Amino acid sequence: MFNKTKTSYYKLGAAMTMGLMATSGTANAAANNFSSIAGNINTSMSALPGLITAVAYLFGVLLCVLGIMKIKDHVENPTQTPLKEGCIRLIAGGALFALPIMTEAMLESLDVGNVSTGATTSTLSSVTFVTS
Repeated sequence: MFNKTKTSYYKLGAAMTMGLMATSGTANAAANNFSSIAGNINTSMSALPGLITAVAYLFGVLLCVLGIMKIKDHVENPTQTPLKEGCIRLIAGGALFALPIMTEAMLESLDVGNVSTGATTSTLSSVTFVTS
């Protein structure tokens, strides 16, 4: 019975490998130059601020709730739980909750008139090296 299962796993693995080999063509192999790689990196990195914002809000709210729970524990039993544990969690949660807002304010103050000065695909596509 195990031999039959093992054979079916091998057949499934071979079929998946052949399927991946058949679908991965060589059409994009010629387009892998520095310009396309830089464009892919810029495209991939465009979603990163949204992800960081979501994680910061999530952990900020979580730390604030945990801070309130620690302060509640302190009120119920002051000798067991110090007040500073709840305060530290509240401050860290507030800082994480304010991080996206502060980042947006910094980016808007540095990027006057929506003129981006960062590296773009067009500036990265023509790299020349000068030898002395």
